Amino acid sequence: MRYLIFSDIHGNLEALRAVLESIKKSKIDYYLFLGDIVGYGASPNEVIKEVSALKPITTIRGNHDKAVSNLEAIKTFNPIAAAAVYWTRDCLNKKHADFLKKLKKGSYIVNEEISICHGAPFDEDFYIFGEFDAQEAFLHFKTPLCFFGHTHFPFVYVEKNHLVEGIYPSGETFEIKIEDKVRYLINPGSIGQPRDRNNRASCVIFDTETRLLKFFRSDYDIKEAQRKILAEDLPKALAERLDLGI
Repeated sequence: MRYLIFSDIHGNLEALRAVLESIKKSKIDYYLFLGDIVGYGASPNEVIKEVSALKPITTIRGNHDKAVSNLEAIKTFNPIAAAAVYWTRDCLNKKHADFLKKLKKGSYIVNEEISICHGAPFDEDFYIFGEFDAQEAFLHFKTPLCFFGHTHFPFVYVEKNHLVEGIYPSGETFEIKIEDKVRYLINPGSIGQPRDRNNRASCVIFDTETRLLKFFRSDYDIKEAQRKILAEDLPKALAERLDLGI
């Protein structure tokens, strides 16, 4: 079985469509989305429509999804993020607003091998940055693999013999062979707002037969995504950071 694991689209339709186009030949059997469909970007309705059409899929919520749905206090957001939340609330149609409100809370056990969460297995809003955070996270899930998002930074933490090692998946494509009796905590990076100074959309394909975990990046029409943000009078910084990958 081939899984596409992706996260943090943040209303960026151009990035999402580029990824879905690039994986057409990969014969994906199942989709796993790790949260934050909306926020920042200017196409929330269109993105929700695209994600909800993917079958079969398991989708969990992110902190921006919660904030737009009034399930999280807006005071936890910086002014730029808050402005995007208010705009998205006003923009969403009822069908898509209801879709957001019904998203599953993480962490969520997909099957005996895979768990998913937005922030961390013990707190859906926690940011995992570094091996110390990863060590704590490994205590809170039992499956061999756990996929997480939230940081917008692609990364792999490997737990072997109770030691944790961090690996940054550099390059245009990056593969890891999943080993038996080893556990993995994996961030596929962000589709709509990468922050590792690489502005291409980032995601992961996991093939359960070959045991290969493959990171890949997709170019997309950044200028069009920026144009839409500016046309809606969203904060200029939201457009500018797409070029920089920060």
